[in-house]
Amino acid sequence: MPGYKAHLVGGMGLTAIGIAGGMYKGWFDFSVFEITTLLFIGSLAALFPDIDTDSKGQNIFFFLLASLDLALMIKKYYKWAAILGFMAMLPALGKHRGWTHTLWAMILVPSPLLILPMIFYKLPIHTLFPFYLAAVMGYFSHLLLDRKFF
Repeated sequence: MPGYKAHLVGGMGLTAIGIAGGMYKGWFDFSVFEITTLLFIGSLAALFPDIDTDSKGQNIFFFLLASLDLALMIKKYYKWAAILGFMAMLPALGKHRGWTHTLWAMILVPSPLLILPMIFYKLPIHTLFPFYLAAVMGYFSHLLLDRKFF
């Protein structure tokens, strides 16, 4: 099984391909900040399926998540911090290689990135969809590297 480094590289790589493809096709026009955010999301999503075990990947994931959550709270973005905190609790709901390593989880786990900002901030789905796709692509890279499709 690949380690956290392979999953980080895989998530970032697949997300970068998606970003480049979307921009080449003219579907998206991202700023450098948005590209960085999308790569960050893809990388975190690539680590997500394994964060239910005590590992280096889990430590990195929660350090990054806690840092981002603290930054959101300092900036008084409490609703965004709550969304992030909600998503961070999801892996505790099952065992390792259980629900976190399924295709349905790959589709559903990132869905709060779409649904909750639409509810809390009344943001249109088209502005949120690239962030959802980045999470799905990062998650997919994890499942692909773990050979969940073979």
